[in-house]
Amino acid sequence: MMSSGDNSNARACRALLQLLLRLALSVCLAAPLSAAAFALADVDARARQLVDAPYQRPAPNVPKELQALDYEQYWNIRYRADRAYWRGSKSPFEVTFLHQGMQYELPVKVNEITAEGVREIRFDPEAFDYGPNKLDPEAMRALGFAGVRVRHAATGTDAKEDALLFQGASYFRGVGRGQFFGTHARGLAIDTGLSSGEEFPRFVEFWIERPAAQAKELVLYALLDSPRATGAFRFVLRPGVETVVEVTTRIYLRQQVGKLGLAPVHSMFLFASNQPSASDDYRPQVHNADGLSIATSTGDWIWRPLVNPRRLLVTSFALDNPVGFGLMQRARAFSDYEDLEARFDLRPSVWIEPRGQWGAGRVELVQVPLPDETNNNVFVYWVPDRQPAPREPLEFEYRILWQKDNDLRPPHAWVSQTRRGSGYLRTPDEAIGMVIDFEGPALRKLPADAKVEGAVWIESNGEFVRHITYRNAVTSGWRTVLRFRRLDESKPVELRVALRHGEAVVSETWSYVLPPG
Repeated sequence: MMSSGDNSNARACRALLQLLLRLALSVCLAAPLSAAAFALADVDARARQLVDAPYQRPAPNVPKELQALDYEQYWNIRYRADRAYWRGSKSPFEVTFLHQGMQYELPVKVNEITAEGVREIRFDPEAFDYGPNKLDPEAMRALGFAGVRVRHAATGTDAKEDALLFQGASYFRGVGRGQFFGTHARGLAIDTGLSSGEEFPRFVEFWIERPAAQAKELVLYALLDSPRATGAFRFVLRPGVETVVEVTTRIYLRQQVGKLGLAPVHSMFLFASNQPSASDDYRPQVHNADGLSIATSTGDWIWRPLVNPRRLLVTSFALDNPVGFGLMQRARAFSDYEDLEARFDLRPSVWIEPRGQWGAGRVELVQVPLPDETNNNVFVYWVPDRQPAPREPLEFEYRILWQKDNDLRPPHAWVSQTRRGSGYLRTPDEAIGMVIDFEGPALRKLPADAKVEGAVWIESNGEFVRHITYRNAVTSGWRTVLRFRRLDESKPVELRVALRHGEAVVSETWSYVLPPG
């Protein structure tokens, strides 16, 4: 039996326990959100709040003198290296920020996630070097950031190189070690290539986790907003010789859209060996990518060389559960470009690798006319057959790989170059000439006298004059030469070539569209 003294002790213990619980709860409620507590769900909650409210576009806040800057003047505004976040720590990562100006007229909010909580990183004009520009920093205090730049130091070094850059709408670019920025990725594409006009969703806020010492990866979150869509994104950056970004996202539509493009990639193609320059240019080729590569769930690989058409050209490939697709830069020799400033030979290939089952849909390629190399004109993305209903979450994951030396290719053989032209003809004609070279391990191991045939196809707007496939002794590959006529010059013509050895297909499929004119 318990004594009265025991009862008193029990009551005192219960009171003390209740007091401790109340204190612990008050501490939890008062404490800021910690890094461990912050997750994609927090950004997703913000996206769901936005989708339930009418879209509100922020008012531009950029002074006229910043709007009037040209390209060179704008890039003379640099974030001071000594103000970089995490500089001086043991982390291999550091973050700097981009200034508003030129077409970057809307501010982006940036937050840092630490063990102590989440805090906003506020714009400070004193953190920027304005170079030779005649600008008053005091007039800039009401501005925000235009974007985020992540730099990374390779193991065993202190020197940091660019790894990832977010700037403009939902655009971002990555690079591997020793590469130059080139092809862009993008958060979401809406109505690209439609006559109704394209909508450009925008990353309006970022959250960046402060990395631990010797961290191998950096985690960032982003909130997307636009008139017809919102979304929450989680990015996991792993820099290296090949830089990888893992993307997890939840998209919400405010209303139906004409075309929903997921995992978009954008690049520039001006001219190349399959479409020589019409102007007086000493460079043999000018492009950030020279072809679209697709890997299907059936084991097939497709290579579509890019073109610079005279008018809008939209083509697509219907697939179930794609293995991957990307805009690739296969021409890798400096002599392919001869450009010491742009260094197109060091621009990365960008490969999209879906995670999970994406279902039925199509990889769509949009190519628009381009007068010079200052803008992107090639767009590729995944269009699902089923578009989510308004406010229904669309969840998907994928990896983006920025590659150069070991970019993804078919395991058997691939197209190494596409060249347009006829060469010497004993009997000249008006046919169009194309030369396609294939290389790869499946071809190298074949004997020189192996019977390799080109399985060729041309659509109804064209007819073959001649086609032949023979061994390329220089590369240990095979070359297919096509001569064909287009029946209606106002329409495109599509051609395909794949190599066969016996009953086996031993190469990817070269799938080419010659635009009208």
